[in-house]
Amino acid sequence: MKAVVEEIKPLVEKVFAHLHSHPEISWQEVETTTYLKELLEAEGIQVETFDDSTGLVAVVGDGEPCVGLRTDIDALWQEVDGEYKANHSCGHDAHMTLAVGTLLVLKKLGIPKKGRLKVIFQPAEEKGTGALSFVEKGIVDDIDYLYGVHLRPNQEVADGYATPAIMHGSAKMLSGKIIGTDAHGARPHEGQNAIEVMALLVQAIHSIHVDPMVPHTAKLTMFQAGGESANIIPGTATFSIDVRAQTNKVMDKLFQQVTKAIESVANLSGVQIPIEIKAEIAAAEVDDTAVELMARAIEETLGKEFLVPPVVTPGGEDFHFYTLKRPSVKASMLGLGCGLAPGLHHPKMTFNQESLINGIEILARTVQHTFEQLDQRK
Repeated sequence: MKAVVEEIKPLVEKVFAHLHSHPEISWQEVETTTYLKELLEAEGIQVETFDDSTGLVAVVGDGEPCVGLRTDIDALWQEVDGEYKANHSCGHDAHMTLAVGTLLVLKKLGIPKKGRLKVIFQPAEEKGTGALSFVEKGIVDDIDYLYGVHLRPNQEVADGYATPAIMHGSAKMLSGKIIGTDAHGARPHEGQNAIEVMALLVQAIHSIHVDPMVPHTAKLTMFQAGGESANIIPGTATFSIDVRAQTNKVMDKLFQQVTKAIESVANLSGVQIPIEIKAEIAAAEVDDTAVELMARAIEETLGKEFLVPPVVTPGGEDFHFYTLKRPSVKASMLGLGCGLAPGLHHPKMTFNQESLINGIEILARTVQHTFEQLDQRK
């Protein structure tokens, strides 16, 4: 295994350099999709693309069982050195490179000998909508085990270490509007003051309590009301709410409480407060066997002393929609320590690119062991 991984190292470096220097934001990953398609087809790999979506699916082998590997392909839109641009500061360029490298290593080793390996290059992870779109296309319906990967910051997993599961939390980003009536500053009784309504809403949300043993938060993150005229009481306003919980069960309860608080404030204040879910992420639902198989691969690649227990993180990942929407899919996500600093989503994020070779070997071994386990069950 190690010899084959080392053999493709020059190509891995070339692929990463290209993807890093050609970032594209969510749902606009057109050139990224084309590049990956041409690269994989040149290696004799079957590729499927979509007329209505960016992203692609690569398949090696045929029949059953089916083991999947998923990577995200979009970049962030952020300010870098005073200029807003697409930027790979979440490691998706590395994730794509890991998926390509793993696919090529397994193909060279003749894996799978029986069944199919399906590698999913998914768009729009940063929007929280890419995985759901691929679920709707039925892409994971035939997958028995599905693996993902995400670079981890130094604070979670040190360089040279790895964890077989990332326990991401759930998140919902809400957009809302207070719809009332403007009034003259001298006649407040003739309208509704959206600022006072928001003050009530802040207190109502701040008073929500769910399970104290499970981390969760709900907070206002944006509020806009009024204009230049100080003598007009604004009746309308817009706002955003960020809701997070470490488990999907607590998220359901928390979201119910948030919507109940909004309805109560609206009734009390005599205004309408419609809300819309702009983005959402599911909390991790990992499979014990998938974790065990990946842990074994980490030990074989790095050594037992470099295996880190599953990491709990407040961040979100739409990868977990695959298991939430399709419970038959057994999944886990590799957390790869790589010296990542200063942190994910930092415009100047960097990491040790040598770790990509370790990551490819871990993922390839995980897929290999998974096929072996599935074969033993039959």
